[in-house]
Amino acid sequence: MNKTDKIYVAGHRGLVGSAIVRNLESKGYTNIVKRTHKELDLTNQAAVYDFFAQEKPDVVVLAAAKVGGINANNTTPAEFAYENMQIQCNVINAAHVNKVKKLLFLGSTCIYPRMAPQPIPEDALLTGPLEVTNEAYAIAKISGLEMCKFYKRQYGDDFISCMPTNLYGPHDNYDLSGSHVMPAMIRKFHDAKVKGEKSVELWGTGSPLREFLYVDDMADACVFLLENYSGEQHVNIGTGKEVTIKELAETVKKTVGYEGEIVWNTDMPDGTPRKLTDVTKLHNLGWTHKVELEEGVKLAYEWFKENVDTARL
Repeated sequence: MNKTDKIYVAGHRGLVGSAIVRNLESKGYTNIVKRTHKELDLTNQAAVYDFFAQEKPDVVVLAAAKVGGINANNTTPAEFAYENMQIQCNVINAAHVNKVKKLLFLGSTCIYPRMAPQPIPEDALLTGPLEVTNEAYAIAKISGLEMCKFYKRQYGDDFISCMPTNLYGPHDNYDLSGSHVMPAMIRKFHDAKVKGEKSVELWGTGSPLREFLYVDDMADACVFLLENYSGEQHVNIGTGKEVTIKELAETVKKTVGYEGEIVWNTDMPDGTPRKLTDVTKLHNLGWTHKVELEEGVKLAYEWFKENVDTARL
């Protein structure tokens, strides 16, 4: 990429997109195109095609998606599949038609089989059944990264994909009806502390193992791939380190300063028992993460406290 390239970041106000914008700007990329959902509905094919024909971006980062936690995925799977595939098909084909020179598609490690080998290598994709609690979202994301591969294979388009692990940080979603585990814990412990509640209920047993990556590290990896990678295979982005959900809860509780009890509701689902990415490919390319979990939780909570009036609650 060149510093003068026109870069369209789809989903620039979300957790992922906002971090990528911050990273691009810090590296001297100033010609960044942004559109809110009200300004451009990515599920509207005609609107997307008109936008690409008018703006003619050189580079596209597809970070826009309908996302949510276990509850949202379980209760509205049709919307997760339909809306995400609409967004992906519209943006990827419009990028091809308008001869975009580089596109980065962001997926999720939920694309991998429920019982994938651990750590999960990139070639574990499509080797077994998916986790049922996020199957619709996973299928949509698989279709997106496969589209990038096919456009590269058939047309030679420089369309690449990456699969970030569980992310957290500034501009996360703290709405408990659709948030992921980290922001949900931050919100619950913070609210309980403010209200003086004696206990906080968390879902499941606390036993699943998860990997967490601070979103600004993820953004740095994405820009690194845009600058240095053109392979057909998608690339995992993560830390290669894992903790139990119970250990995460204790870390968040300590960071927030909540002194009450944690009550585990074991009637609620745990989700995938373990999900750790194999980041050998990314490390061999020359990138490793910088922010460790304890520091990242502190940074995330500081942002939440400073932005509680405007955060997605």
